[in-house]
Amino acid sequence: MDASIALVAIGPFGAAALAPLVHRIARPFSGWVLALVPTAIFLFLWTLIEPVARAGAVRGVIGWVPSYNLNLSFFVDGLSLTFALTITGIGTLVVLYAGAYLKGHPHLGRFMVFLLAFMGSMLGLVLADNMLALFMFWELTAVTSFLLIGFDHERQAARRGAIQALVVTNIGGMALLVGVILLQQATGLWDLSELQGEAVRGHGLYGVILGCFLIAAFTKSAQFPFHFWLPNAMEAPTPVSAFLHSATMVQAGVYLLARLSPSLGGTEAWTVILVCFGGLTLLWGALGAIRQTDLKQVLAQTTIASLGLLVLLIGLGTPTAIAAMVLYFVAHALYKAALFMAVGAIDHEAGSRDITALSGLADRMPLTFIATAIASAAMIGLPPTLGFFAKEEMYLDLLGSQWSQLVVLVVLVAGNAVLAGVAALVVIKPFLGAPMPTPKTGHEAPIAMLAGPLVLGGVGIVAALLTDWFGHSVLVPAGTAILGNPIESHLTWAINFASPVLWLSAATWALGLVVYRQASAVRTLLRRFEVALGWTADTVFDALMFGLIRFAGVVTRLLHHGRLEMYLVTVFAMLAVAVSVPLFVMGGITPLLPTADLGLWSVKLDWPDLLPYEWGVIVLALVGLGAILTASSRLVAILALGIQGTAVALIFLLFGAPDLAFTQFMVEILSVVILALVMTRLNLDERDRRPFEDLARDGTLALVCGAGVSLLLMVVLSGPFDPRLSEFFTATSVPIAHGANIVNVILVDYRGFDTLGEISVVMAAGIAIMVLLRRRGTASLPPAASQQPKVMP
Repeated sequence: MDASIALVAIGPFGAAALAPLVHRIARPFSGWVLALVPTAIFLFLWTLIEPVARAGAVRGVIGWVPSYNLNLSFFVDGLSLTFALTITGIGTLVVLYAGAYLKGHPHLGRFMVFLLAFMGSMLGLVLADNMLALFMFWELTAVTSFLLIGFDHERQAARRGAIQALVVTNIGGMALLVGVILLQQATGLWDLSELQGEAVRGHGLYGVILGCFLIAAFTKSAQFPFHFWLPNAMEAPTPVSAFLHSATMVQAGVYLLARLSPSLGGTEAWTVILVCFGGLTLLWGALGAIRQTDLKQVLAQTTIASLGLLVLLIGLGTPTAIAAMVLYFVAHALYKAALFMAVGAIDHEAGSRDITALSGLADRMPLTFIATAIASAAMIGLPPTLGFFAKEEMYLDLLGSQWSQLVVLVVLVAGNAVLAGVAALVVIKPFLGAPMPTPKTGHEAPIAMLAGPLVLGGVGIVAALLTDWFGHSVLVPAGTAILGNPIESHLTWAINFASPVLWLSAATWALGLVVYRQASAVRTLLRRFEVALGWTADTVFDALMFGLIRFAGVVTRLLHHGRLEMYLVTVFAMLAVAVSVPLFVMGGITPLLPTADLGLWSVKLDWPDLLPYEWGVIVLALVGLGAILTASSRLVAILALGIQGTAVALIFLLFGAPDLAFTQFMVEILSVVILALVMTRLNLDERDRRPFEDLARDGTLALVCGAGVSLLLMVVLSGPFDPRLSEFFTATSVPIAHGANIVNVILVDYRGFDTLGEISVVMAAGIAIMVLLRRRGTASLPPAASQQPKVMP
């Protein structure tokens, strides 16, 4: 089972790697071939329905970093299984749809790579038990959605939409990372399934943790005030919109809130924040949908409203509200994917998505009309669709006498009524009425584009009719996982006409009809209000981004001015400050000061007890230092620097560090050779002729840095020796790294990647210097001469 669940999580990535090859071999049928992968995953997940309904969860664990007790763990419970089935089921139809929608596109293979990787990211997110794995897949959804939204990268609107989505969702990603780390620190656990709600809610960091996860969920699921990026993501091709709005990225925030509900939910802060922001997002998105005339924009705004509705229901947190949330999530995924695919078919075959320029398409596109009608009925909440039960459950939860319940109920009825009116617009305006001329002669789309809307619409009805099976296999396992306690299903078609819930549904339908009939007037009113307001969230985002770019320009001009000499001065000045301030201001030099009981300490100081050849090495170092300071030319100074370095290497050798001495010898030899070669290629003066003030500045910095480092080393050596690290390397070098030379073992094994990185940096710097020197040599030559073969010295 471990390997099976892991393969489910990474399977789409494997398919993504093969997608270009598949597209090259089976061009017209690449969508059909690649759809086999999500189909296989869907069928495998389908076999887990009964085990999950019976046992609660199926787990899979793979060792990740055992020394830190960190495992790459996945688990399938009712919640993750519901999301995973939705992702793979709708994903199969989206891949099939994309193959036909982008048929003949030169970059269809690349698009399939992005789409399948996007699917794998979302699938890994909902199956991950380990919080770090969840974060990794969370960020992968942001990256892959960026690639999909900006797929048509030659259009500025596509690039802007992709960047905006990436920026907003990455803010949430960083908040999620902080929340994950704080949650682990508070509980000591990495796995979501092991979190205990009482321990989390009673911890002092609960408020900060809750805030981090709410920011992550709100940005991902486009909750107010982070809602503005979602409509601009409509610049993506329609298959992406269908997938993103129904089963993937925007639902990730809803999934995160549902997953953390047993741990973070149940508090007043949780309920108030989620209900208020969810209700506001519901109304904002619903009114935004009325304001639009582009069908994709209309559906995008309704997605915002639906996401707000889902967050509101999670915030209520009662068994009935959670049951309504599960029902609405499934219903919304089915009808929203179907509607986007149908709108894509209209745009593909009729050449327009403008709702005011379409009419009478039902005769020319009958199957598309049927699919749209079924999906719109689910959106309105009409029987016999799953949307009807979802609406009934949410109204049932709020039948009470408290004023807060009444307020939320009014918000739900108003939001659902506006969404019902929008659904009526989507199905009536383009298809019914007198035919209107369109840019293309409208006709039915290929079967690969019709399969999705028809199948998803049909599933919405079949699931509603099979109330016992759906309640037992989907609703109860998912609701139990969200609530943390068992819930019961009471789905039934035994309609009670005396129930106020039914009459609330009737009122919603009636208000929806009013909204449909007054849509034009409401749209005009909303647009006038927007003009009078003068700004939108989009304009605020643009202003912030432009301000950030200008600020970055100012900082760049200030710090990256192109004067290498000033870079070095800044670096060494900061080194002097970093070393000297703790020593002289914070009392770090205290261990070196003479104590009162020493008496006349200057008399008691003794010369170190060194052998004559050891004194000789020190004299050699002093000679080298003097030679550097009195060198008559740059080349002599470089050679004198080699004398100084050689003396240091000899000190290492005499005091028991032959490896270090050998390294120092090599560094000194290479430094002298390289600097001498560079000197021959740079047309520098033989002597350093800088002004006195520059020499004084550099000399002062050198003295301060040298004295500071020397004092720092003396302070370190004056303290007690801590043998723990040396004992660790002594004890583990042979048994673990199989090396008796501890220095070599540290460099090659313990610091293997660090050493490799250092070598890589030095090589990169050397290559860059060589290129610059070659370019300088080429640029200095006259044009005619530059074409002659060069003779290297």
